Amino acid sequence: MIYGYIRVSTDKQTTENQRFEILEFANKQGITIDKWIEETISGTQSLKKRELGYLLKHLKANDILIASELSRLGRNLLQIMSILHYCMEIEAKIWTIKDNYRLGDDIQSKVLAFAFGLSAEIERNLISQRTKEALKRKREEGVVLGRPKGSKSSYLKLSKYEKQVLKMKKRGCTNTKIGKKFGVTRDTVARFLKYCEQQNTL
Repeated sequence: MIYGYIRVSTDKQTTENQRFEILEFANKQGITIDKWIEETISGTQSLKKRELGYLLKHLKANDILIASELSRLGRNLLQIMSILHYCMEIEAKIWTIKDNYRLGDDIQSKVLAFAFGLSAEIERNLISQRTKEALKRKREEGVVLGRPKGSKSSYLKLSKYEKQVLKMKKRGCTNTKIGKKFGVTRDTVARFLKYCEQQNTL
């Protein structure tokens, strides 16, 4: 089996770029993606909470997992190394496009896994530090941070389509299908439906 793995951190990010990169790569390699795994979740989350964790449990020898880059698998060195080590043990393969990484059982693969994983962690820490510094500077300048009072969460943007969303759901449409129609993710649809349930709309 050949799996295409896509992860974004928030529902404001799009998965289309990663999907395009993986499809383009697969075409050049003359291979077909048998199954896609997409999720909207932070890479710092435990694998138990991620679709990737479920996928890893079902990988078999010679299965291939393709991602746009190593940082899609995890956002810290230990997590990435753990994933690569596990795949080495079961003889599954991990290929990444931007890093041009190919997981093998040789020392070069292990060294590259360490180097790329370390680079991803360093980059994440640098971005985090720059963000903290920028926020601190804005606070010192008197800028009010956070969502403006009265603004709506992303899932509430579906409010104006409430009747259509609920009608599609009652017809048995999946959250993914509903999300595609209104330009949001399936997670956003799920949160909106939960909100409607709490409001006794469903």
